[in-house]
Amino acid sequence: MAASGRKAVVVLILCMLCCNTSLLPCSASSDSFLQCLSAMMPSELVYQQSSSSFTSVLQSSVQNPKFVTNTTVRPLCIITASDVSHVQTAVRCGRWNGVRLRVRSGGHDYEGLSYRSVQPEVFAVLDLARLRGVQVRPGDDSAWVDAGTTLGELYYAVGTTNPGFLFPGGACATVGVSGFISGGGIGLMMRKYGVGGDNVVDARIVNANGDVLDRFAMGDDLFWAIRGGGGETFGVVVAWRLKLSKVPPTVTVVNVLRTMEQGAADLVAKWETTILQPPVLPDLTIRVVLQYRQAFFQTLFLGGCSDLLNTMRGLFPELGTTAADCHEMSWLRAMAFIYFGNTDTPVEALLNRTNNVGNYYFKSKSDYVRRAVGKAGWDSLYQQWLSQNGNGQIILEPHGAAVGGANTMTTSPYPHRRGVLFNIQYGSNWCCGANGTEAAAALGWLNGLYGFMAQFVTSNPREAFANYRDLDMGQNVIGSDGLSSYWSARAWAERYFMGNYRRLAAVKAAVDPTDYFRNEQSIPPLPK
Repeated sequence: MAASGRKAVVVLILCMLCCNTSLLPCSASSDSFLQCLSAMMPSELVYQQSSSSFTSVLQSSVQNPKFVTNTTVRPLCIITASDVSHVQTAVRCGRWNGVRLRVRSGGHDYEGLSYRSVQPEVFAVLDLARLRGVQVRPGDDSAWVDAGTTLGELYYAVGTTNPGFLFPGGACATVGVSGFISGGGIGLMMRKYGVGGDNVVDARIVNANGDVLDRFAMGDDLFWAIRGGGGETFGVVVAWRLKLSKVPPTVTVVNVLRTMEQGAADLVAKWETTILQPPVLPDLTIRVVLQYRQAFFQTLFLGGCSDLLNTMRGLFPELGTTAADCHEMSWLRAMAFIYFGNTDTPVEALLNRTNNVGNYYFKSKSDYVRRAVGKAGWDSLYQQWLSQNGNGQIILEPHGAAVGGANTMTTSPYPHRRGVLFNIQYGSNWCCGANGTEAAAALGWLNGLYGFMAQFVTSNPREAFANYRDLDMGQNVIGSDGLSSYWSARAWAERYFMGNYRRLAAVKAAVDPTDYFRNEQSIPPLPK
């Protein structure tokens, strides 16, 4: 046996002696964890804090610069897995030595929980960015997608190899596919094709024992849970098989900007009472972004300009959409246009994974609306809130009271699909070099706006979107048994998952009873 092989066996035996055969976690041992990794995977894939590249790798996909400060609890190391076996090694070494993993694909987690810990603890980041690739063939209605792939990379692979098909993802190309799906995944065409989790037909997951399971080996309950039950809870998904849906050769994208003086509040009120009411037009999506004194209407239509104009003249003539506003293009070019904002950007730009961290920190919150806010409500929103903060933003994602329908199975854990008109994402930004006064003002504005909107949105519970993670709603409490408390987690989990929370907790108890995979807002095991 080669020396390296003997070394791996010795470390393996020592690690297993530390724990019993059920792989229960031992007391945290940083040195033995690092030795275990060193023995069982290439050393160049593990970046310790002493490495000169540690900070650059850690920050490589951080989307919010406030989480790269010295006050953030940093990982013991970063494991940049390039093979499924490396993921298995990371899980097994972590379990044997009591070191937890934070799993990162695209790094868009709004609270940064995929690469940082809020409370001091020994943990490692398992970065999946090297595990990226899309296996798709012309004419096939599905694709295998590695967990570290971004939506932009997925769009490019499907649009260039299989141009008659689409995947109904979101508008942001740098979002990781795994993060998108694990939180449900709301997207531009979800009223026709469902959310991201609805379009998963198979998956491969590394469970808490380090075993690789496909859909049939994992069972129906776990397969249901991973398609929207939240990330870092049930294991590490390493690949997804995604359903692709047919798309016409030409789609139309229209961007229309209107100001308060041009009746922005009236137009938003018309949008919510006409475009979103049943019967829903599944081929038409109008997404709305509100900022300062403006409303930006972003339209995606599965068809040509003339058909879109006929539809808009009948439903929404007040918006004043004209042929000059239309951009007819392929679905792939439309995804690039929606993300980059212009027709000149080549579709190859969707392959750029570089993070977009700028000079601003941000904080987000979310809501769901089941009854129209009304013109008076939108007028007040503009007058009292939006026109007072140029850095604040509100994004309205249309649900149209029915997500999915006949085109997809709607059995994933995403619960906000029936009766919801639209989702709201609130955001507030402030300069990262600013003093505490500016940060306090930005957060005060956001919290005040959130309080104002309570009269218009859902209640008991006030619904929220798991992919817009918000720690203000609560964090897990670790009980005397060492497990996250099911009862305390209800404060936030029932807002994300509503009636599905208990079933998700039951799945957690079955597949990860020792609560190895966890963060501040992961699903706890259901108590016995």
